[in-house]
Amino acid sequence: MQPMTARERIGNLLKRKPVDRASFHESLWGETVKRWTGEGHLKEKKNVAMQLKMELLSAGWFNSEARLGNEDNIVEEDKDTKLVRNGNGALLRYWKNKSGTPEHVDFLVKDRAGWDEHIAPYLKPDRKRVDFENYRKVKKFAAEQSKFFSWSGVNVFEQMHPVCGHEYMLMGMALDPEWIKTMARTFTDLTIAMWEMLFAEEGLPDGILFYEDMGFKEKPFMSPAMYRELIMPSHKRTCSWAHQHGLRVIMHSCGFVEPLVPHMIEAGIDMLQAMEVKAGMNMLRLNKLFGDKIGFMGNIDIREIISNDRNRIDAELKKKILPLMETKTPYILSSDHSTPPDVDYETFLYFRDRGLELARYA
Repeated sequence: MQPMTARERIGNLLKRKPVDRASFHESLWGETVKRWTGEGHLKEKKNVAMQLKMELLSAGWFNSEARLGNEDNIVEEDKDTKLVRNGNGALLRYWKNKSGTPEHVDFLVKDRAGWDEHIAPYLKPDRKRVDFENYRKVKKFAAEQSKFFSWSGVNVFEQMHPVCGHEYMLMGMALDPEWIKTMARTFTDLTIAMWEMLFAEEGLPDGILFYEDMGFKEKPFMSPAMYRELIMPSHKRTCSWAHQHGLRVIMHSCGFVEPLVPHMIEAGIDMLQAMEVKAGMNMLRLNKLFGDKIGFMGNIDIREIISNDRNRIDAELKKKILPLMETKTPYILSSDHSTPPDVDYETFLYFRDRGLELARYA
């Protein structure tokens, strides 16, 4: 088979059509980019994804906060952190000089009454929710470079918990499921309305990439039954909208979500991304169960890459990639999370190049 462009390759992988090899994409910590730039491996003001030969570019993330213009109201700060009250009324503490998930200090919304008063009236489609110019710029650049271009953003699970926090959301799933259904429907309506606004003006992407972290170590945040009742209808609506417009869907989910995967497939997910090994996700097991229905992206244990030991990396790549090539399962090479600054630049190149050498379809 003749070599394909990145756009053709990922497009065919998502449609389960013949391809020459797997594709490649990876996320880097800001500290990683800073280190490699300081060491002279990356050029400043140049596209990092292009320098590292990644094949997927994305843009278009919607701001789903209720009150636009109220973002990043700093309540207090010190030399290391800042405490921020955002447009949902959530109080979050961020590191100022390093990456990391913010500390969830407090939430204005803790139940349906708080949602009805502080959030629901303000969740309207608005041009301020998306950077039209950046979407246009990245889409044009991707087309010029023959890269696959995805709209990327969050789906309802990752839109709801920033409103009230994981604890109140999960308690709501058990104690007030109608409130959760209402929130999910509202955010689904908002996402589809914003898609229609953005795509009518700037054109469709090549695909959709959702971030939806629905698990933690060895368990999902909810039972499969709760997923089907409360979250799956929104996933089904957004995936159906995408498919009706010729777009395939990749869904990222950190944590252990294996019990949800058959229902995610039923909802319309075309590819599952990340698959954290340390959380219990096993791509080879998933491939045996669902590889004829869904593609995969990731699951290369970042801890092996962090070791900077090429023998360990090679063993991990062979173990994970070769069985997928035998079954012709659609695959995009990536780690099971993202690349921290512990990884040497030369190690990263070995991971990429050796992985793609192995990831060739017969």
